Amino acid sequence: MKLSREIKTAVLVIASILLFIWGYSFLKGKELFANYKTFYVEYENVEGLAKSAPVTLNGLTIGKVNDIKIEETTGKLIVELQITSDFPISATSAAVLYEPGLIGGKQIAIEPDFTSKTLATNGQHLKGGVKLSLSASVQEKLVPLQTKLESILDNTDKLLSGVNAVLDKKSQENIKKSLVELSKTMEELHATSTNASAILNENKSDFKVVIANFKKVSADFVAISNSLDKAGLGNTVEGLNKTLAKVDGLMTDLQSGKGSVGKLLKDEALYNNLKATTKEMELLLQDLRLHPTRYINVSVFGKKNKPYISPVQDSVSVKVDQTSVSKVKN
Repeated sequence: MKLSREIKTAVLVIASILLFIWGYSFLKGKELFANYKTFYVEYENVEGLAKSAPVTLNGLTIGKVNDIKIEETTGKLIVELQITSDFPISATSAAVLYEPGLIGGKQIAIEPDFTSKTLATNGQHLKGGVKLSLSASVQEKLVPLQTKLESILDNTDKLLSGVNAVLDKKSQENIKKSLVELSKTMEELHATSTNASAILNENKSDFKVVIANFKKVSADFVAISNSLDKAGLGNTVEGLNKTLAKVDGLMTDLQSGKGSVGKLLKDEALYNNLKATTKEMELLLQDLRLHPTRYINVSVFGKKNKPYISPVQDSVSVKVDQTSVSKVKN
């Protein structure tokens, strides 16, 4: 069967038209025979997002940006997303505008909401979002750092101005002299430390002997303390405390006039009786001293006894009486 020239021409024209349509769609990034869904996202600012920018899901490209339009009433940008993947996207998913790197342009990442079971339908509007890029994050952190750095530089400039105002020529010379003296002091300190090290090296054996003696004294002290501990020093101290308590009680009884000694110290009647008895004893001894023949009569010729004459107080008896009274009062 031969085809006429007209049919061949028509087939060629139709093939050319289809090839043109396919090429145009290919250049625009559309797949001619692929099934896709269309979603819309609203942004205040797309920050340089271009058409045909990829749409990703966890880093996997599932579509592209098909068109970007401006609403005349609000001035917001409506981005049309063409999703060619069959991955189910929930109605509450978000389309986040982000920058994958410093060189690449803006892209849109779908953040699915796995908690929602309602799937987004074709032509539905998704919730939009913007994630700061690396450069924006760095810029956001550098702005306060730049402010602090400017403040530090300003304070440093003021400090240097104050230092320059304080450090005149005389102050600079004083500082130089102080540094020179400090250097001399360090040298003297170094020499002193060297001498001390030499002295220590020379007397190292003596120091060893001193340390050994100190260790021996410490050991002896430990032995003495152990001996005192074993000797029952605590019991001895406890017994001494009890004895002192008894002595304290005895002194209390004496002060209160209990017992013979206490009465002797506190009872005035007993004191007066003892005083009178002592006085009479003194007079008796005095009379015996002055007239012994009254008490011892040795008579060969039978002489009569002399009558008793009351002795007169002499100076000795008076002194004895005054001394005894003063002692008792004290």
